[in-house]
Amino acid sequence: MIEPYTAVGLIPTFWGIRERADIAHNLEHLESLTTAAFWLSNLDVPVKLLVIPEGALQGFNDEILDVDHVDFAHHCAIDLPGPETERLGRLASRWGVWIMAQAKVRHPEWPDLFFNAGFVLSPDEELVLVHYKLNALLPVERSVSPHDLFDWWVDRYGRTLDAFWPVADTPIGRLGVMMAMEGCYPENGRGLALNGAEVVYRASLPVPFTENDVFEITNRARALENNFYVVAPNIGGYHLHRESPTPIDAGGGASMIVNHRGQIVGKQFDTNGSTFVSGVVDIEALRHHRASAQISSWAKDIRAELAQIVYEQPIYPKNLYLDRTPPHHEEYRREILARQVELMQERGAWRRPG
Repeated sequence: MIEPYTAVGLIPTFWGIRERADIAHNLEHLESLTTAAFWLSNLDVPVKLLVIPEGALQGFNDEILDVDHVDFAHHCAIDLPGPETERLGRLASRWGVWIMAQAKVRHPEWPDLFFNAGFVLSPDEELVLVHYKLNALLPVERSVSPHDLFDWWVDRYGRTLDAFWPVADTPIGRLGVMMAMEGCYPENGRGLALNGAEVVYRASLPVPFTENDVFEITNRARALENNFYVVAPNIGGYHLHRESPTPIDAGGGASMIVNHRGQIVGKQFDTNGSTFVSGVVDIEALRHHRASAQISSWAKDIRAELAQIVYEQPIYPKNLYLDRTPPHHEEYRREILARQVELMQERGAWRRPG
């Protein structure tokens, strides 16, 4: 039996990086913020899961400043495992918690590319899961998706749920990752759910999506339709560089923890400085619901053959970066995004605007 526990999501102020060494400043702040968060969150139900939002280690300068992809891969992306995960592992060990976090990372077989990866660290400082982000914040996020290397990825890792939606079976439940824009595509929640996920990392999302309900709607929808917890802390104030005097509220708040019935069980909508969100996770209640609910245990009723018809025709092109690196923003909009709109119109799925 897994006793109920508290999950804490950090909502940190953070600084964009120019080089990999700059990450140390963000890690120092995360360590201090963890101490503050645990001082209050550990008073009732013990904390066993700590979640660090996307952007907290490196910021988003690669996206905002349209940085050359290869240059960022060589000078700013990290390795998994590496010094940064080792330091976070020590944080997990110190507090006796599991940590879920994110970073822009290199892959040992693709030295000129970088990926966006979510990962899980154990209290024993082990890296137990790495998920490579499938759906980026297009058109500005230029990290590479496994779909952009699809043929190679399938040959290397297989055409399985584990290859794209891995889940770690842990003493606090089965953990999976569905970062940021991934949560706006229902397929990612389904992939995790059908691979057994019970607690899912979903962070971060920027303004205007957070302030116009997109973050809350998609968090609650993915949690409800898949009967899993969604732990979704957002970022705090963003300093473009360490010497930038004034942080920008690029996230817009709306941090939350949602249970397996789509109900918010922890929320923190404030973004005035660094803070945190906390809520209780009850894995046994989730498992009981999945086993006993006749209607709202949805996965058992999926008509998979019908879903396959929906996805028979390819839409977004695979293998985009097998033989090239991701372009700058304007080239991507012109050569890829515009063609995707034309494709949907030509198929008759979309009507052209008058």
